[in-house]
Amino acid sequence: MNFGYQDWGAGLGNAVAQAQEAERLGYDSVWTAEAYGTDCITPLTWLLAHTERIRGGSAIMQMPARTPAMTAMTAATLDLMSGGRFLLGLGLSGPQVVEGWHGQPYGKPLAKTREYVDIVRTILRREEPLEHHGEHYEIPYSGPGATGLGKPLKIIGRPRADLPIYVAAIGPKNVELAAEIADGWLPIFFSPYQLAETYGAGLEAGFAKAGNDKSRADFDIAPSVTVLVGDDIDALRGFVKPVTALYVGGMGARGRNFYNDLACRFGYEAAAKEIQDLYLDGKKQEATAAVPDELVDEIALVGPKERIAERLEPWREAGVTTMVVLGQQPEALRLMAELTL
Repeated sequence: MNFGYQDWGAGLGNAVAQAQEAERLGYDSVWTAEAYGTDCITPLTWLLAHTERIRGGSAIMQMPARTPAMTAMTAATLDLMSGGRFLLGLGLSGPQVVEGWHGQPYGKPLAKTREYVDIVRTILRREEPLEHHGEHYEIPYSGPGATGLGKPLKIIGRPRADLPIYVAAIGPKNVELAAEIADGWLPIFFSPYQLAETYGAGLEAGFAKAGNDKSRADFDIAPSVTVLVGDDIDALRGFVKPVTALYVGGMGARGRNFYNDLACRFGYEAAAKEIQDLYLDGKKQEATAAVPDELVDEIALVGPKERIAERLEPWREAGVTTMVVLGQQPEALRLMAELTL
């Protein structure tokens, strides 16, 4: 289950109870996120401290917020403290957050992600002192202002060398990169009906670049999926549409919105343009109303038990290996445990 990037100021008591219930039901993992509010690691640490078996993942840790070494240290620490239950989900985020919040250049996302993951893996493997000389990261640092005293180091202690690394990706080239360098992929607004056409070529190209006969059998496809149970399907869709409108319409500028591009690749070009135009004009309610029911039904599971059970089949057929349930509706958690575990 995915707790998202909620405001944790109200306390963690209810979240702990939900995580413990997910563990009791047999769920594999709980995930937390971050945007530009509370971070994802602090609440995840709390949830892992109050559970015994269930794993905990970051979906996502923003790469521009931390050096690769700091991310490796955090991952190693939480994995050791939890008895090997941590899953490291990484993502670059978008230009608005990278430059507007973290004050970092957006740069070349593919090259930056490749270097970042390579550094983290090198640290965790602990086979040799860390040394990396790339376009985005130079370790030890020897550029302007350097003292010349830096030297390659190994992480203190012995972290789990094969700690799973997931990469959040939307665009075709990013999906290809995730398939090549990561153990799993964290897609958002994922449609199982579009897997072959929208993602298939990128996944296969990434596996081929990775070598060693890597395939989907070695790769965890783990989309976050909103699940809402109830009889009023239109009303339930109404809970999904505002978030969809926010991302498709407002998470980026015209011509630089990855979520809008994704909706277009799904075949919703006209709707995506309308949603974006309305949202950027400040007409958020109208943008929400412009989200097609068909798009909601592709990316979410809403309705009574029988409808969700029927619409779950395409997710299985598409080869989704981990479904991360987004939302904390108790009946949805129980239903998905009944249908899948």
